[in-house]
Amino acid sequence: MSGLKSTAAMPSRRRMTQNYLVIWVDGKIDENNDDCRNTLVQLRAVISDVNVCRTPEQCVEFLNEIDDGKAFIISSGALGQTLVNDIHGIPKVDAIYIFCDNKECHESWSKDWSKIRGVFTSIKSICESLKKVAHECDHDSIPMSFVPKQIVEEGAIGSDKNNLDRLPPSYMYSIIFKDIILEINDDDSKSMNTLVKFCQKQNISETQINEFKHEYHDRSPVYWYTKPMFLYAMLNCGLRSLDMEAMCKLGFFIRSLHLQLEQLHQEQSASFQTAFTVYRGQGLSQPDFQNLFDSKGGLLSLKRWTPFI
Repeated sequence: MSGLKSTAAMPSRRRMTQNYLVIWVDGKIDENNDDCRNTLVQLRAVISDVNVCRTPEQCVEFLNEIDDGKAFIISSGALGQTLVNDIHGIPKVDAIYIFCDNKECHESWSKDWSKIRGVFTSIKSICESLKKVAHECDHDSIPMSFVPKQIVEEGAIGSDKNNLDRLPPSYMYSIIFKDIILEINDDDSKSMNTLVKFCQKQNISETQINEFKHEYHDRSPVYWYTKPMFLYAMLNCGLRSLDMEAMCKLGFFIRSLHLQLEQLHQEQSASFQTAFTVYRGQGLSQPDFQNLFDSKGGLLSLKRWTPFI
């Protein structure tokens, strides 16, 4: 199963099962060339969703098809200046890499653009940087719902239907989904096969899929969730975007993860007799920050399992 997709076959609306994707822009890309294939293999080992564009116009069109999430752009030196000028102001563009043979030729102009992570002559160096920015993206992509103080004070968390109707829909959906998904008792083997087929359609790495399928029962749910692979990003992306199909496919894993976390909490809570405070930093978009500010004294719901991992 190839993680390479051509923009010519893209639907009008992109579905993302992770918080980010890669777009490689180069007019000389030859998918039949061994070097090109090797580059794609290395990129897929870091981020499964890799897409190819051959012109800046194709890249801009592709970005416009993405509803949510972040894009990491790898551009050839030849197209770099034109492309960066076109896309640098697009919020969903998180990082840009200039990939070329002549580093000195592009270093001077690239320093004028804050999203450019550097000029690289090897794909290995780009992959190392992508690991870091992907981790940062996951870290800052915790889905949140806000309930303003006024609604709480008016008894919105009570049984009054009129008050309940005023709660943010995303908050209600996440609570209802959690209650339902934790009550379902599926057959793990059937559910695993369903998830595998779903992941294959999303171009997830076959290596990662097979490892998860064949070794799932040999490791704990927390191990799989914290392992650098597709599960972590897919689960939290599904929660953030309320992707019910993805979340239902992951249902058996979510339940196992929830049960293990409950068990760990019970085992460890006796060791802490007094309450203590923990802190976690996260980057927020301007709208989310404003919602957080406006909800002071209200409620904040983190739609994520193990939010401090």
